[in-house]
Amino acid sequence: MAELKTKKNEVSVDAFIKKVSEAQKQKDAFAILELMEKATKTKGKMWGSSIIGFGDRHLKYESGRELDWFVMGFSPRKQNLVLYIFGTVEKQQALLKKLGKHKTGKGCLYINKLEEVDMVVLKEIINKGLVR
Repeated sequence: MAELKTKKNEVSVDAFIKKVSEAQKQKDAFAILELMEKATKTKGKMWGSSIIGFGDRHLKYESGRELDWFVMGFSPRKQNLVLYIFGTVEKQQALLKKLGKHKTGKGCLYINKLEEVDMVVLKEIINKGLVR
């Protein structure tokens, strides 16, 4: 089985966010960092070169594959902010309808700018993402 490339490392989260070239995206990234640190009660850590993860969990799939991963995380990508909040797409449809402008992927929430979403709803989505 191939080894997972995205692993927790000691790269500075603040330094990574400060390298985000677009000022608004950088500001939004610091806001999400604060929201997720508050919700998880853990400091963000870099996972790979572009994901900020919070907390630790061990996943075991039906296939037998096991890996260490984060409880929730995000990445300030060039195109948009990608939030990795497990169970959001499947279990939080009512909240997603109230969120504002966003897209979803299999396990991801894509937001262009925080000003385009309801921050109260986003906080609720993040907090509910902790419940497994």
